[in-house]
Formats: sequence, structure tokens, C-alpha cells
Amino acid sequence: MKNILFAASEAVPFIKTGGLADVAGSLPACFDRRYFDVRVVLPKYLAIPERYRNEMEYVTHFYMDFNGADRYVGVLKYVENGVTFYFIDNEGYFGGARPYGDWLYDLEKFAFFSRALLSALPLIGFRPDVIHCHDWQTGLVPVYLKERFAGGEFFRGIKSVMTIHNLKFQGVWDVETIQRITGLSDYFFTPDKLESYKNGNYLKGGIVYADAVTTVSPTYAEEIQTPFYGEGLDGLMRARRNSLRGIVNGIDYREFEPATDPKIARQYDGKTFRHEKKKNKTALQERLGLPVDEKKFVIGIVSRLTDQKGFDLIQGVIEELCQEDLQFVVLGTGEERYENLFRHYDWKYHDKLSAQIYYSDDVAHAIYAGADAYLMPSLFEPCGLSQMVALHYGTLPIVRETGGLKDTVEPYNQYENTGTGFCFTNYNAHEMLDCIRYAKWVYSERRRDWNHIVDRAMQADYSWQQSALKYQELYDWLIGY
Repeated sequence: MKNILFAASEAVPFIKTGGLADVAGSLPACFDRRYFDVRVVLPKYLAIPERYRNEMEYVTHFYMDFNGADRYVGVLKYVENGVTFYFIDNEGYFGGARPYGDWLYDLEKFAFFSRALLSALPLIGFRPDVIHCHDWQTGLVPVYLKERFAGGEFFRGIKSVMTIHNLKFQGVWDVETIQRITGLSDYFFTPDKLESYKNGNYLKGGIVYADAVTTVSPTYAEEIQTPFYGEGLDGLMRARRNSLRGIVNGIDYREFEPATDPKIARQYDGKTFRHEKKKNKTALQERLGLPVDEKKFVIGIVSRLTDQKGFDLIQGVIEELCQEDLQFVVLGTGEERYENLFRHYDWKYHDKLSAQIYYSDDVAHAIYAGADAYLMPSLFEPCGLSQMVALHYGTLPIVRETGGLKDTVEPYNQYENTGTGFCFTNYNAHEMLDCIRYAKWVYSERRRDWNHIVDRAMQADYSWQQSALKYQELYDWLIGY
């Protein structure tokens, strides 16, 4: 039996602000339990719903010298879906209304979390063969493991993996402050270790000291070795390329399954979508006040409205887009200029564009099921979840070939009759518009081909089980089995 410990700052169903929570909460349950015992450790935030906090079981507690004071460390556990979750308790650090807030305070509390989880391991009856760390919040775990824990008999031989979910977020502050918070000596603050452009950098520490580094798609693993995507760490990523793997995230098909989804108007599968999917379209049009027409080409977006997601491209051609014979549905919140852009065009072209500037899970599912195509023109996309959901719902993605979008959406080839969506290469608004027009032409003029693309899209398997198999290979390689 191989013991694996996920260290993360969030995990579903306890606390979620982004895709990291889906990985840390869903992936551990998908490993082969005959060979892998995978557990998770995260902070016991006050923001975790009370029903979970009330049912956590006390494991142990102790005091730890941190930042010049004796700090309380409690350890509790909760079993969810057969997976044991450990929670590091300290109300001083984790008592806020949100898991993240003030940057400087976050740096201190996640340094505490990293030290506390390692200190707790000998007391909880679980010795991991591999500690799998996620994002900058746990970047110090591989550092502390090598710096002060590896000399102990219990910790000898424990390997670490550092997974980068988004290289843009690194946990950076000035060296003096980071050194004071972490208690690390001068030895660690050189350009080949934690120092990065005269600052201290948690994520860099994790990448340098981890035994293996992964990120959330093979293409993103290549991209972050270049200056454009590397966020200042491209040289380090090139240096570690032999230890770097890209493994695509999955989606939970229990939540995103059109055959059983209670949030959509008509359930359907790969055999019935030709008749049932258009009923979801007309229900979506009615719900959002658009003219009801089952033959109209409908494009959906469910997203944060930010530059990273390519909304500056949409802004550049939105007037031309609204001249096309199609309907456009947007759900999400984000930067004020994009929120106001879509509000304005909803007012100007209300029969063509519907802007829902809020977030609703029910409306999101209705868009995945009711739209014909799903637009994701991202500037960069480490993995992306929405395109995989859209594929499973037979809503064909229109994406830019970057990161996980390139790895999960195969471009349609009309001559070979292959592909699961529509792709464009350059970050260019009119190239995106041409791709949309081409998708609309296939939908209107080559409906049989369109349905074949939907067939292939709905059959694509991006479940967590596929991701788990690749991580199992990584752990076997690290442990030496």
C-alpha cells in the first residue's frame, strides 16, 4: 500500500474559491484503493460550513514554536466519500470569513500551515510516501521537508510533488519579510533557491525542492518554459523540465451528466441529443428573454470576465458579432469594463445578446445544455474546466489553442471528419471571429457533420479516473515501484 498525502489550501466540499478545490476534493477518491491510500490535509477555516465543522473528529493537538511564539496546532479529521481529510486548527490564523484576504497575512498563515502539517504527521498514525503539494500556499512544504524534517527517522525518504495550477500566483514578498516569517536561514535566499528578482518566493521554493513538478496540462507544461507564459520562472521551469509533467484535470461526471442532470429542461445522452438538446435551447431562450427559435445558432459563455479569459478579443469584435445571425449568452462577473460592455450590448441588441452579470449554478447548467457552441478564447489557460463540461454536454467548444484547451479540444477537420470542436491559434480578435463564423457555417450548412462532431465530443473521457491513472504512474516512479 502506497500512502499519499495531498496538501492544499482548499478542497470541495469544505471550501472552494477555484479549480484547485475540485482537484484536491475530487481526485483523491479516484485512485485504486487496493494500492493507494490517499488522504488530504487543509486548514480548518472558520469559513467551512458549520455542518462539517461540527462533525469533525478530534485527533490530537500540540504547541509549535513559530514566529517567536508557542502556537496551538489542533488536528481534526472528517471522512468524505471514503477519503480521510485532516484539518489543521488554529483560530488565530484560520478564523477569518474567507480563506484568503490580506496578502502579507496569507503568507504568514500558510507558512504556519506548512510547518504544522509536517509537525503533525508523526502524531496522526499516517506516514505518507509522497506529499503532493498544490500551488504557492503549500510551496514551503518541500522546503521545510528538506530543511529541518528530513533528518528525522520518520521523515527519511518521504518524497514531494509540487503541482502548479496557475503560475501567475506565486506567494511573493521582500526577502527580509519572508525570511522572518519562515524562519529559514540566509542559505535559502539565493537565486537558485527561494530568491526571485530580489524577493522571496514560496512557489519557487516548492519547485526547486520538490522531487517532481506537475502542472495541469501537457501544453501548459511546455508553455511555462517560455518567457511569455513563464511569469519570470521560465528559466527554472526549463532547468526542471526532466522532472516536469503535465496532467490534465478531470471533471466530476456525477455533477456534469446531461443524462441525469436535474438542473436542465430535458435530459439527454449521446443517442437522444438530436431530439432533446434543442428543447434545452428553447427553454434557455425563454428563460433569458431571447426570441425562441430552435434553428438559431446559440453561443454560450460561463466565465470570470477578465483579460486572461480573452474578453478583450470579444470586446474588439462584439459589434460585428452582433451583426451575425446568432444569439450570444453570457453568465459571470469580473472586471467592471467587461460587465458594463455586456450590459450595454444586451440593451442595444436585446434580441441577440443576453448578459447575466451574476453567477448561478442552475443558469450555468442551462447554458451548457442549451447552447450549440461554447466560446473560450483565453490568453492562457493552465487547464480549463468549462470546455470539458461543454464537450460532455455536446456543446461544441470554440477555443484558442493554448494550455489545456489545446489538449482537450481536437479541431474539426472537414476533410477527414475528425475533431470535437473549433480552434484558432493566434491571439487575434478577427481570427476568433472567423472561427465563430466557420462553426456557424458548419452548424447551418453541414448539420450531419455537426452532429458527428457532437457524437465524438460527448464520448470524450475527461473524468478524474483518467487523471488518477497518470498520477499513479508518477507516484510509482517516485517511490520506486
